Amino acid sequence: MKKKDIESLSKKVIKLKDLVDYQKGTIVSRTLLDRDSGSLTLFAIDKNQNISEHTAPYDALAIILDGEAEITISNKKHKLKQGETIIMPKNEPHSLKGTKKFKMFLIMME
Repeated sequence: MKKKDIESLSKKVIKLKDLVDYQKGTIVSRTLLDRDSGSLTLFAIDKNQNISEHTAPYDALAIILDGEAEITISNKKHKLKQGETIIMPKNEPHSLKGTKKFKMFLIMME
């Protein structure tokens, strides 16, 4: 996100789930902050779309803002719904799937 975009969100009350919209058959992401120490990203993931298994160099906190998701961490499946959260430890393989469409706020940090 450009500095101007960050400034437009600063010092305002916002609803995170309103900052990203669903698009049929795809994954939409919006990065709010991207620093060397981590990032803040919103996702809108349509039903049956997935983010394939990968690892990350940061611990990641996934907060489900809307809908339902299946998050697999080191081959263990977790079903999450709106208002629930899970930590994906750094360097552990994980993947995400929309069992229903869902919105997620992802906080990655060292």
